[in-house]
Amino acid sequence: QVQLVESGGGLVQAGGSLRLSCAASGRTFSSYTMGWFRQAPGKDREFVGRVSWRGRSTLYADSVKGRFTVSRDNAKNTVYLQMNSLKPDDTAVYYCAAAYGDSQYEYWGQGTQVTVSS
Repeated sequence: QVQLVESGGGLVQAGGSLRLSCAASGRTFSSYTMGWFRQAPGKDREFVGRVSWRGRSTLYADSVKGRFTVSRDNAKNTVYLQMNSLKPDDTAVYYCAAAYGDSQYEYWGQGTQVTVSS
């Protein structure tokens, strides 16, 4: 069982930066691939990026590639999403999620709101 709690959301102007954190409970955090997703009003939830269990491999959606960075600190049971050069289109509720190995994401946080003003 893994419980996830996101933090760090807020209001930022276009071009600004935010760093989201996702704190995980459970001793097996380091065994999970950690992903970030987002959902804008009226839209489906979409994949943003993910980091492998050791932190050596990352993958990003084309829409955020080069602007967002996913990282993790297994000693702190925390995964991060550094967001730079933010755009109004990045406005959404951001969720972190955990997947064991290559399985589907099975644990989800409650989400944190990110609003980017133009």
